Amino acid sequence: MARLPLTLLMAAFAIWLAWFVSLRQAILFVVGIGMGGVLAGARFGFTTGWRRLIEERDASGVMAQLLLLAVAAACSIPLLAMFPGDLAAALGPPSISLLIGAFVFGASMQIADGCGSGTLYKAGLGIPLNMGILPVFALGSFLGSAHLDKWLALGAIQPVGLVDLYGPTVALALTALGLVLIAFVVRRWSGSTARWYDRKLFIGAVLLAVLAVLNLLIAGQPWGVVYGFGLWFAKIATATGMFDPAQNAFWSQPGNFNALSQTVFLDVTSITNIGIMAGALWISVRKKPAAEPLSNRQWLIGIVAGFLLGYSSRLAFGCNVGAMVSGISTGSLHGWIWVVMAFGGSLIGVRLRRRYGF
Repeated sequence: MARLPLTLLMAAFAIWLAWFVSLRQAILFVVGIGMGGVLAGARFGFTTGWRRLIEERDASGVMAQLLLLAVAAACSIPLLAMFPGDLAAALGPPSISLLIGAFVFGASMQIADGCGSGTLYKAGLGIPLNMGILPVFALGSFLGSAHLDKWLALGAIQPVGLVDLYGPTVALALTALGLVLIAFVVRRWSGSTARWYDRKLFIGAVLLAVLAVLNLLIAGQPWGVVYGFGLWFAKIATATGMFDPAQNAFWSQPGNFNALSQTVFLDVTSITNIGIMAGALWISVRKKPAAEPLSNRQWLIGIVAGFLLGYSSRLAFGCNVGAMVSGISTGSLHGWIWVVMAFGGSLIGVRLRRRYGF
């Protein structure tokens, strides 16, 4: 499809959303388009950035991610303090499920070559593996949410929000200190002569941070990805009679139960997910990446990894976006725990990826 007809189609959908759903959802769709365009245009991959640091000692991707976190936190934490009743932080409970889920997610994303946002924008670019992974990611996310209460029963504490605990000034200072420490460790580990700056990635980081803050202001909640995936499959399972949400601890919660009865276009996570794929598709018209053909064995391993991505991300209360970007930038302790465990998983995932020839 040429870019002009695609642009007109996206504009028509935004107008339809504004007229028949809500103006907020139309604006969020446009924000999602921006996210997808930046992710695809800058090839801003959370997964790739970690892998390049591990394999090549190239710190540029991770440094760009730290810049994204710093800018987003500098805006989001004061906003949360100013509007406590209108804006919510991305809080998740420190738990056994978080530790296991983040570790498995970190390993799986390296094999599948994409996290939540990476799977979305690469599917939008038309990369076959990520297109195949998307539906099993949704299935895994749904099953993870349906089993979440059993995982939390293994051990969990209440979510810890730095803004509520210490106030915005201390919360922001602690967040900045944590990011500086990570940057120092990354530079020491990669070596003083290693590459640490990429202009395109740094510009992408700032743009993504701005879009993430806009998402927080417009939606009233931080940027997320995996909830939308789980909701899509939960709707299918409920509509076909395979699942009774009233009997499930997660989906019987009022907000989640209502989401199942409403149009998917009212869900803020779903509408930005759709926007991300649309933005990536718009980029792919002129910049379609080449994809290496995969063997049947690689396809099978990739699909299994995609399922684990969905399942583990629900146990870990988010992916690189929902747990890391949104968690850390809004002062959630679980975001920091997620990073440590997911990076540990990535150390193994990179080796498995190499072993199976991806």
